[in-house]
Amino acid sequence: MVEESNETWGHRLLIAAGKKVLRGVGEFQARHSRVGTGPVIDNREFAWVPQLEAAWKGIRAELDVLLEHPERIPAFHQISPDQKRISKGDNWKTFGLYIFGKRIDANCALCPGTARALEAIPGMRTAMFSILKPGYHIPLHKGPTRAVVRAHLGLKVPKERDKLWIRVGDAIIHWEEGKVVLFDDTYEHEVYNNTDENRAVLFIDIDRPMDRIGAVLNAALLRTVQMTSYVKKPLANVKAWNRTRAGA
Repeated sequence: MVEESNETWGHRLLIAAGKKVLRGVGEFQARHSRVGTGPVIDNREFAWVPQLEAAWKGIRAELDVLLEHPERIPAFHQISPDQKRISKGDNWKTFGLYIFGKRIDANCALCPGTARALEAIPGMRTAMFSILKPGYHIPLHKGPTRAVVRAHLGLKVPKERDKLWIRVGDAIIHWEEGKVVLFDDTYEHEVYNNTDENRAVLFIDIDRPMDRIGAVLNAALLRTVQMTSYVKKPLANVKAWNRTRAGA
């Protein structure tokens, strides 16, 4: 038990140190970014947005099939243990399609139209369905690096939209079905679902468009992150979860 505890503490310290380094280069990344660096980023910065929005009904249909068996969809922290501070119980479920550039073939096979839409997005790195249960609050947190931009495509939005929102920095965003919102998750952000319905989005991380110097730095950073347990552990956990599901 002592060895397990020490390994856990060591892992936490390593992750914390890595995030500190990634956030430390945030100002440099902002100076070399070719898109906005505020909390919310204009959809017009990315030419693929209309194409993804046009595909939303097919993506929603594939999500609806998955939601017929919600017990087969893991909670976020069951796949990524580093998220256990902000993911509790089964209130925040995620169905991974890509994790830091690594395709989850079994999951993409269940959602072929979604997978095709994702593959058409330049620089797409991570993608998953993100399902938030009624009454849940994702507490304040920050993403580790400005090397990526976060996108949400609204898929299932409760009728009481004014009771459902994400705050990024000082900006309040309300989702809309079939519409994309883009933001910089290195700003402190939180989510509230104060409705009696599930909220679901297609959650995507895209490489931030950079000038030549910035692109070299970001590529090196992201290659390094891919080699860490921050990425390797979720990949292993998705495979383990899918093996269990296949045997059920």
